[in-house]
Amino acid sequence: MQWDVVIGLEIHVQLATQTKIFSGSSTTYGAEPNIQASAVDLAMPGTLPVANEQAFRYAVMFGLAVDAEICRRSVFERKNYFYPDLPKGYQTTQLAKPIVGPGHVDIELKDGTTKRVRIHHAHLEEDAGKSLHEDYHGMTGIDLNRAGTPLIEVVTEPDMRSSEEAVAFARKLHGLVTSLGICDGDMSQGSLRFDVNVSIRPKGQEELGTRTETKNLNSFRFMEQAIHQEVERQIDVLTEGGRIIQETRLYNGDTNTSRSMRTKEEANDYRYFPCPDLLPVVIDDEFIEQARRSLPELPDARKARFQSEYGLTEYDAGLLANSAQMAALFEETVRYGKDPKLAANWLLGELSARLNSEDRSLADCPVSAAQFGTLILRISDGTVSSTGAKKVFEGLWEGEGGDVDALIEAKGLKQVSDTGALEQIVDEVLADMDEQIAQYREADEKKRKKLMGGFMGPLMKASRGQGNPKMFNELLKKKLDS
Repeated sequence: MQWDVVIGLEIHVQLATQTKIFSGSSTTYGAEPNIQASAVDLAMPGTLPVANEQAFRYAVMFGLAVDAEICRRSVFERKNYFYPDLPKGYQTTQLAKPIVGPGHVDIELKDGTTKRVRIHHAHLEEDAGKSLHEDYHGMTGIDLNRAGTPLIEVVTEPDMRSSEEAVAFARKLHGLVTSLGICDGDMSQGSLRFDVNVSIRPKGQEELGTRTETKNLNSFRFMEQAIHQEVERQIDVLTEGGRIIQETRLYNGDTNTSRSMRTKEEANDYRYFPCPDLLPVVIDDEFIEQARRSLPELPDARKARFQSEYGLTEYDAGLLANSAQMAALFEETVRYGKDPKLAANWLLGELSARLNSEDRSLADCPVSAAQFGTLILRISDGTVSSTGAKKVFEGLWEGEGGDVDALIEAKGLKQVSDTGALEQIVDEVLADMDEQIAQYREADEKKRKKLMGGFMGPLMKASRGQGNPKMFNELLKKKLDS
């Protein structure tokens, strides 16, 4: 039997406010446990929450960026459940009247097509604390520094049909919230967390299957792996005559395994009711317009600009523009290196591959834009070959020195561009290649282009990789055609 996969996402976006959503406690990451938890965060008797205006501004900015309806009157509810790191015994959130209504995000797929993913809504809420297991033998520690940190939870419609589409949406959303400046996007610190709802159904069936929710995925790779595994698990269960149980699951990226956490709750299990401590929040047109005026350049607009201003392909422009950090690094590199296409190739190729292989973020990149730009210049002016440039990049990455020109000299990578010296090497190499020369001269123009590569290898070997390939090619063609 063939199956259709149906995927919806719930994304917790930690807002980059300086203080929490209902108290004045700091949201700075990395503090000692429980030193940033005030009486309000700890739910001490007699304390009252006060809504953080900046959290609402960020939520409205997000809504505008996804072309969503902005709810002029939003209401907070209490979502009741018990968990050790939830000191109140309930979470203050929004249900019936969220701040952001229906919107959409358009994603680009690898085959060049564009797909629209609908946003059902996005609501404001407070985060819970954190349970610590590693440092406590047989016990769990509770850190409430994160309790009360403002979130927007973005809920999509079940519009995605593969892990590729889900990851493309997740990347697009990451680029959007970081470009807006409402979230730092550091998934390793929990700033962006994805819950994936997956169901399958026989191909062609309209009715949705029973879904499961895999919670708290904090990397795109883990999301892709978790979806693949859950789809395979559900197919196996149904193929063997079983049935899918609506449940919450946890995925372990280190072992690539998942397990059931609990059966999935319904809304009435949480006993939602309006929070008596918080009045409805009314937003006027001026507040929305102020938020609209504060919107920065967004990824789609930046992509179009990179295509027109720098002559990049749609694909390269899209990859660079989606990340605010990568876009800034690209433009700064071009400022030093002058060649946009070569800069794009290096950032999307060599740099991205290295970051991925070491599972590092761009913030951890040890090579600066000035260094990248200088390296691009040296490739362009023929000082170093592409192969040599990779060795220089390796040296910069490993901290062997910060000066590109000094590394080129120290590693002996400076290309020979002296016409006389290169011509002598060409003459010496061709002296032992009579048969290849004859084949070249008997071939037509199309075949000659292919045969040129057979000469370039020995030439580069004779020059110990330091001959300027462009000049070698010109001298070689001139002698072969004469």
